[in-house]
Amino acid sequence: MRGFAAIGLDRCKTPANLGGVLRAAGCYGAGMVMVSGGRMGRYATDTMCAYKSIPCLEVDDLMTHVPYGARPVVIELTDRSISLVNFVHPDSAFYIFGPEDGSVRKEILGKVPLVVQVPTNRCMNLAATVNVVLYDRLAKQMSK
Repeated sequence: MRGFAAIGLDRCKTPANLGGVLRAAGCYGAGMVMVSGGRMGRYATDTMCAYKSIPCLEVDDLMTHVPYGARPVVIELTDRSISLVNFVHPDSAFYIFGPEDGSVRKEILGKVPLVVQVPTNRCMNLAATVNVVLYDRLAKQMSK
């Protein structure tokens, strides 16, 4: 497969969800996880010890740390978001997710041309959303 996936978490609230995101990154081969917002501690529930093979960086501003060659993609419910069902993933993507108790900051949304939503009846848990997006990426890459 070509390219890579990196994950950005804007103000992730709980260590449990960071652990779940690291686990998803390990399962689906994401190359990096970045966390901004300083709301919580490190890797508390990373049961697979994914931090040993996946860099996890704490940064002040996700948008100044977009991995080289990656297209930023915000996963968020907005008026301009397209459905994940119809979304064609970039070869190299930097997926940005918001906190469990809010949305991706407007400063980030204003800088990112690709906004995608997972079509659900209710809000999903952060780690579950990361799993769905990374699985969708893998499934669509395998069917090419």
